[in-house]
Amino acid sequence: METPRLVASDVDGTLLGVDERVSERTAAAVARVLASETPFVLVTGRPPRWVPMIARDAGVDGYAICANGAVLYDIGKDEVLWQRGLESVLMNDIADALDAAVPGVAYATERVGSRANDPDVPPFVAEHEFTNVWPESAGRVPRAEMFGHRAVKMLVRHTGMTSAEMAMAAREVLGDDVTVTYSSNSGLIEIAAAGVTKATGLEDVTERYGIPRAAVVAFGDMPNDVPMLSWAGHGVAMGNAHPEAVEVADEITASHAEDGVAVILERWF
Repeated sequence: METPRLVASDVDGTLLGVDERVSERTAAAVARVLASETPFVLVTGRPPRWVPMIARDAGVDGYAICANGAVLYDIGKDEVLWQRGLESVLMNDIADALDAAVPGVAYATERVGSRANDPDVPPFVAEHEFTNVWPESAGRVPRAEMFGHRAVKMLVRHTGMTSAEMAMAAREVLGDDVTVTYSSNSGLIEIAAAGVTKATGLEDVTERYGIPRAAVVAFGDMPNDVPMLSWAGHGVAMGNAHPEAVEVADEITASHAEDGVAVILERWF
């Protein structure tokens, strides 16, 4: 690939090391990308509220594609430019179908306001049976309240299954009505509106810049990165990547513990 005109990177397991920080080497590589006036876009399953700290570590302040493509966030302006959500009726239908197909699941939802931390929008709510896989407390509410408001993502948890098993079961009953993916294998799947992926979010950003997909290099490690790695002109899977990401990648780099993103970027910048 010639020098890319846009760099897109997943965050967890990709840009971040095992200490969940951006290493000095990776930050230096990102700085050289930006110094060349090449956009560096964060593309993550994280909601906007989790992005500013990572952006500061990485030294970026442009666009972030959040919630697996459901939200476009302007980091520098602290502004949500758009969001593609799930409506109440659909979420209730999803829960009815999954309750029957996968007994024992519990739910949470992600909501987004006009900026990363909008005081008027409770960002993360869950029913009492939902157990977190990350250190963040959720507002505990009845299911009727949880599904009573538009959300950018449904989180479905089952402590006795892997995420891959859950995703397979969910896709069988939900079909193409929604997008089902996962970013860890700890019994958690993520559901977004139909057609919403990291690739669709990245396509919107490249159109804003007037950059063709062939000139994009993208980095990722998990199944939620597969659409983006397939879509980009050059998709790079991390050395620690899930087999589904490896399968669609054009190249495999070192692991996130070994500055795999920097290893590739140092070719050009």
